[in-house]
Amino acid sequence: MAYAKSKNRDGGRFLALPHVVMESEAFKSLTGHQIKLLLDIAMQLLSSNNGRLSASWRYLSEERGWTSKDTIRRSLTVLEERGLIFCTRKGRRPNVAAWYAVTWVPLNHHDGMDVGQQSLPRGAYARWQPQNVVSCPKSVLTDKSIGPKFVPMA
Repeated sequence: MAYAKSKNRDGGRFLALPHVVMESEAFKSLTGHQIKLLLDIAMQLLSSNNGRLSASWRYLSEERGWTSKDTIRRSLTVLEERGLIFCTRKGRRPNVAAWYAVTWVPLNHHDGMDVGQQSLPRGAYARWQPQNVVSCPKSVLTDKSIGPKFVPMA
């Protein structure tokens, strides 16, 4: 999408990241690296290419300043697990890059994808919940006798 420059904001193109995404547990649980990677992937989004977004080493290191393949790999795994991105084409040798889609907009299917048109788990981030959450037992929250009893000195 090409947008005319506006007097009300800097630059032309922009990334629309819905509040519903940023308010989801999936997004709020991300680290700084994971948020940066999500933004670096999502900023490629146009009106017709969701599903063909790149997270290649060449793009991320040369264009976006990334310095660690391992950090990228771990961050991609987390973003996929939380349903914020979806892999539409697996990368393979010698030089076929993986493609991704963000899950808050519809998929723009392309013949080069490894998935079908209806495969995008739209809104999966909203259904993600942290695993192994240990909550405080109710008695801990309501019992007033926690800790040693205070006895004032005479």
